[in-house]
Amino acid sequence: MEPPHPAAPGAITVARALELPALRRGLPEVLTAADRLHRPVRWVHAGEAPHIASLLKGGELLLTTGLGLGSRPAEQRAFVRGLAERDIAALVVELGTRLPTLPAAVVDTARSCGLPLVQLHREVPFVAVTEEIHTELVNGHYALLRRAEDVHRQCTEALLGGGGVPEVLHLFAAFAGNPVFLRTTEGRLLYAAGPDPLQVCDGLPAAVSAGGIVAEVPGHGPGHGAVRAHLTVLPVNGPLAPVHRIAAERTAGLLAVVLLQARQEEELAARGRGDFLTGLAEGRVAPADAPAQARALGFRPPSPDALLPMVMRLANDTAPPGGWAALADAAHRELGAVGAPVLLGVRLLEGRVPLLVGLRAADGRAAVADRVAAALRAAAARSGARPPVVVAGSPVGWDGAGPELRRAAEAADAAPGAAERPWHDVRRLDVDVLLWRLRSHGDLAAFVERVIGPLLPHEVLLTTLETYLAHAGRKAETARELHVNRQTLYDRLGRVSRLLGVDLDDPETVLGLSLALRARRHVG
Repeated sequence: MEPPHPAAPGAITVARALELPALRRGLPEVLTAADRLHRPVRWVHAGEAPHIASLLKGGELLLTTGLGLGSRPAEQRAFVRGLAERDIAALVVELGTRLPTLPAAVVDTARSCGLPLVQLHREVPFVAVTEEIHTELVNGHYALLRRAEDVHRQCTEALLGGGGVPEVLHLFAAFAGNPVFLRTTEGRLLYAAGPDPLQVCDGLPAAVSAGGIVAEVPGHGPGHGAVRAHLTVLPVNGPLAPVHRIAAERTAGLLAVVLLQARQEEELAARGRGDFLTGLAEGRVAPADAPAQARALGFRPPSPDALLPMVMRLANDTAPPGGWAALADAAHRELGAVGAPVLLGVRLLEGRVPLLVGLRAADGRAAVADRVAAALRAAAARSGARPPVVVAGSPVGWDGAGPELRRAAEAADAAPGAAERPWHDVRRLDVDVLLWRLRSHGDLAAFVERVIGPLLPHEVLLTTLETYLAHAGRKAETARELHVNRQTLYDRLGRVSRLLGVDLDDPETVLGLSLALRARRHVG
């Protein structure tokens, strides 16, 4: 059985043509290939010549009274085989005094060739059938052109509303019903949109020969007709129509305007990688599919079982002062010297930069995290942002990469206000994450007020207590870090005890104070 191929947008199927009034009045009866009535009708042709097949291009619905069939079985079989080889949509034969029944040779050959064969039991004016189906086709294409105009308008409105290339590509992919890709002229993927685009990314080189569409995104440069990028549509979920080429070329024109801005390509690529990493973290990308999709994005770790998830969050900023393009470009440059493959993405909404680092057998997690964090902090400085929070997860394989990315992202949200350090170990932030989740609960603020409320107006005493607890009650180390002598430290700790009415040597009291000091960062 022939697998079903959806009709191209703007086309109608054989089944739909048989439902139209003009053909329905002929009492059509499907004799063969009833399972192929989904085939698209490109055009309607009426003819009686024995060599009619040579005049057809494929996809036609052929109307005939049977004059060209021939009188001998061999002629009849050759007639039907010629039509099947031309790949017409269906053969419709009108019965009458000239041909009261269809010859067995015609029916058997149509059946063996898989050609839909329909007989009409009543006479119908072929001109009426032709006009009706052609009107249906024209109306379908007109409706599609209207949709293409609507999509172009939506894309323009998205750009005017502050959107960018991803928003435009998602709108165009929804119109085409197929995955779309934006690539540099060298073939590097910048962004993909539509249904599961990364899973079919390997098919991009054969896009044109497989019925895909490639539109050039114009750019500025030496010579006339410089090309900035290529917009490609693959016919994965359904065929593409000429209107899709028109829409692709108009979309490419819009993209050219956006890409005139400096460093847009690197930001786009980073946003595409951010979509993948977020999809992995949120369970929308299956671990089994992740390696192939990561390869499509240029990430090839030395081992699939040694991936280091990391997350950078800009300190209290939703966007770097220099813009995301500047940050993405700076990060791309800085991470080139890390000595390990890195897949870096950006998430504009969350102000977050997720990463996956490929560890080699000789690499230590801490050493690699040091280098990556230093590169990220340098990139943030180059783009005008304040020092970011960087969190490193635990080394995992693809099965654990998503959950660990999600854990690191949540820890990065909870980490602001924690002790300043080049990067944070996600395992040391579990308590902060727990408290951060409770930040909107009134009990957390009440807990802070109840445990350390009298101390809150006294910043020096708060700092003293925090440092003392961080050093597990070791007074000599606490005094050294605070740059005070021991007597001053003893006086401050005495004031803390009196203000709070607690014994700083009691383990339960120390635990409560430690939690309250951490919780204070999350309740303001």
